[in-house]
Amino acid sequence: MTRLLLRLFVKEYRNPKQPAVRSAIGKTAGITGIICNFFLFCIKLAAGIMAGSVSVFADAANNLSDSAASVLTLLGFRMAQRPADKDHPYGHARYEYLSGLAIAVFVLLLGAEMASSSVKRIINPTEVQFSTLALVILGAAILIKLWMFLFYRRLGKMTDSLSLAASAVDSRNDVLTTSAVLAGCLLRKYFDVNIDAYIGLGVSLFILYSGLILVRDTVSPLLGKQADAQLVEDITRIVLSDPKVLGVHDLLVHDYGPDKRFASIHVEVSAAETPLDSHEIIDRIERDVQTRLNVNMVIHYDPVVTDDEEWQDMRRRAEEIIRDINPRFSLHGFRIVNDKSASVLVFDLDVPYGTKYSAADISAQIETALQAQGKKYATLIRFEGKE
Repeated sequence: MTRLLLRLFVKEYRNPKQPAVRSAIGKTAGITGIICNFFLFCIKLAAGIMAGSVSVFADAANNLSDSAASVLTLLGFRMAQRPADKDHPYGHARYEYLSGLAIAVFVLLLGAEMASSSVKRIINPTEVQFSTLALVILGAAILIKLWMFLFYRRLGKMTDSLSLAASAVDSRNDVLTTSAVLAGCLLRKYFDVNIDAYIGLGVSLFILYSGLILVRDTVSPLLGKQADAQLVEDITRIVLSDPKVLGVHDLLVHDYGPDKRFASIHVEVSAAETPLDSHEIIDRIERDVQTRLNVNMVIHYDPVVTDDEEWQDMRRRAEEIIRDINPRFSLHGFRIVNDKSASVLVFDLDVPYGTKYSAADISAQIETALQAQGKKYATLIRFEGKE
């Protein structure tokens, strides 16, 4: 069924990374979700009315919220396609993250309302009666939601979409919650055990938990999470594949939404290269990263003196001292600045996140260790965090 829908409504669905195709897939998912969830709401509402069941009513309300969430998914994809403008030079792709966050908020509100209704029904229990038709409706709803979970999960993986991934998780939760409701109905009908309100409360708590997970997953990219490890590896590999590049550091990746990524990196090139040659090297690498990874790359050029014995000796000494202080520390951007008053070792020091340290103490330790080796240098260190 998923393949059939894609063939009918998305012409180039085999190329989901193309913006137009990605948008078409998102629209197809949104419209499908609206139709399916509203249909499920209607039939579950009818079953709930027939049985007078709070758990079935809660399950129906869940599908109504899912239908609204599908509208948000549709709007998110549409707004994310808006081109960059003077007020938003990086585009509007983060609207998709916002739509995912809105879905998460809907889920939380629904869970809270369902929990309240279930607690009231536990305090003031009422009689419920389930017909065979109500049981059939719930069974059919489980099958439909199972297909929707697989549908959203597949499209979410194809497009790398957080909002579709959120919809997949929500559909999976619906399968579990409706199954719990159906189990309660069967217990009531065939064993005269009335745990309808308790099942409703359990469903509510599960929905609240899922909503919190969705909030975490959608807020993280908005705050600026760590770049994907595979992407970092791919960028580094492409840059280092140029024979003129001696080393790289300070790679930063900024995510402005799916297919809207910007990155910057410091590239070490021999100081013997002319400025024009270095510029050509940098341009070539930037184009290569853009073509192969669809990442807008900006490269900072760090000239490295490779034929200076003092530079080589002092860098080796500095690296050994730093390893003695903490094996997890590493340096880059090393150079020696000589002026009338002193010789200064200038470099960046990478320090793992969460490490407690004193910049003044580390600088003093390095200078003291150098003096013990008969080398009198001052230090100018820029401390940077790393994983």
